Amino acid sequence: MSRLPNILTVLRIVLAVFFVIFITQESLTGVVTAAVIFFLASLTDYYDGYFAKKHKVFSNFGVIMDPIADKFLILAAFFIFMQMELVPEWMFLIIFVREVVVTGSRLMAMRKGRVIAAEKAGKYKTVSQMVAVSVILLFIILEKSVLSSRWTPQDFSLWHSTILVLMLVAVILTVYSGVQYFGNKRKHKHA
Repeated sequence: MSRLPNILTVLRIVLAVFFVIFITQESLTGVVTAAVIFFLASLTDYYDGYFAKKHKVFSNFGVIMDPIADKFLILAAFFIFMQMELVPEWMFLIIFVREVVVTGSRLMAMRKGRVIAAEKAGKYKTVSQMVAVSVILLFIILEKSVLSSRWTPQDFSLWHSTILVLMLVAVILTVYSGVQYFGNKRKHKHA
């Protein structure tokens, strides 16, 4: 049981690689498979934290690799959606820079023996990103299915507007949680 959180973290990295493989295929089957993989990977994110807390099992590997596995999955999804022109490039870049900078800062703090706990804003940010990815995956699945043959230009426009709004919320929460993280980090430094 003590190794289960680390096994789930490694599994999430493996699933993220398969997510990339399947989402980049042009077929409906590929996208549906990618959506299932994303859902399973999201579950491993929840359960590795759950088991680590429940059994009070923490390892250096888990502390370092868990956030990296999370970011790899989310950033891979947003990067591919940007390539598909479903997510504006500037939105991807803001999320990418924030995730890399904050994760890098956390890892540096850990090396110095300081653990900076995740803030509530960071949790909301993660949920908003997961919701955005899920809705985009649903759109791609529906667009590739026979259902989209009945869609009007307004239907496509509504989907694109919904995706943009969800992405905007994700970007705002991503920036806000990053600002909050560095604000709290500075407070701890001077405490």
